Amino acid sequence: MNAAACEIVHDSETLRFRGPLLRHAVAGLWKRLPADAKAVRHLDLSAVESIDSAGLALISLLATRAGGVSIEGRPEGFAELRGAYRLGHDLTFARD
Repeated sequence: MNAAACEIVHDSETLRFRGPLLRHAVAGLWKRLPADAKAVRHLDLSAVESIDSAGLALISLLATRAGGVSIEGRPEGFAELRGAYRLGHDLTFARD
């Protein structure tokens, strides 16, 4: 799929992602993120079919910049990557 295959819709306090959140799409997505990430309270991944480490890095940074978000949806690969990078449910680093 091409870089346009993943879309972001900013709806009030929610960022909705649609399509595969993969490395080839992430570079183009950075430019379309809202300037004020602190206004984002929810990340909706329910329409994301799959995610890789680049996609996880993008949403993890968004969650950190926002100061915490709720996350809806668990695309294929999400739980495994979150565990491999030792990220908590809120996508912050888990403590020992």
